[in-house]
Amino acid sequence: MASEFVGRAVKLNEEDYQTAADKIGCQVAAVKAVVEVEAAGSGFFKDDRPKILFESRWFHKLTDGQYDTSHPDLSTPQWVRNYYGGPREYERLIAAMTLNRDAALQSASWGMFQIMGINYKLAGFKNVEDFVKAMVDSEGSHLQAFVGFVINSRLDDELRDLRWADFARGYNGPGYKQNHYDEKLAAAFSKHSGGVIAPSTLDIQMALKKRGYNVEVDGVTGTQTRNAIREFQTAEGLMPDGAVGPKTLAALGLLEAGDSLALCMDLHADH
Repeated sequence: MASEFVGRAVKLNEEDYQTAADKIGCQVAAVKAVVEVEAAGSGFFKDDRPKILFESRWFHKLTDGQYDTSHPDLSTPQWVRNYYGGPREYERLIAAMTLNRDAALQSASWGMFQIMGINYKLAGFKNVEDFVKAMVDSEGSHLQAFVGFVINSRLDDELRDLRWADFARGYNGPGYKQNHYDEKLAAAFSKHSGGVIAPSTLDIQMALKKRGYNVEVDGVTGTQTRNAIREFQTAEGLMPDGAVGPKTLAALGLLEAGDSLALCMDLHADH
């Protein structure tokens, strides 16, 4: 049974990161920041099995607590820190699978982004078995699942806008501040972007508002902001795609044309 979780363990490359960033509409550095904080840059253990954590609270919930008494290390009515850690987490997963395979697979978090199996639909899969097969296959599959989860959970704007606290709350839960999750994401992003922060959504909104466009200065790239960007682009003779690239930034006066910083910014249209 353990061998079914041994995958190719293929690492991500820059093209994978760029494809994911394009689909979300965020900077590559934002994707890399989440990878670093979630899985220390790797989605597989040394034995080529995807990284997992087995959550006894979820196994309890998915099996109506029927194993709480007989298997207290696998099923608990509330969250407890009962992890074995590292590859030994598979000992718990496999033991739970002998009791209820479907519930066990859904009760583990998987891969680079530690997406819970119970969230397989949000990650873009028809069932948990297909989700797990993808997790076993490669880090590229982990990244594809992450993209699906972020978009379907409506967290893509948070990554586009670099609103780390809002992203952390939606992705890691309300207790994110206890582990300084948002601060770690911000620090990782700063590292992967070379310490260069592109003009923010607030900067763009303020520049549009100064020019008379109807936009709320709230730091969120919502429908109103997208429409204002398109109106501005049309007036400037630019392609009205709602994407704030180098030419649009330069027209807004936020960057000089050809400024290398512009390459760090590309707010794509909403999904």
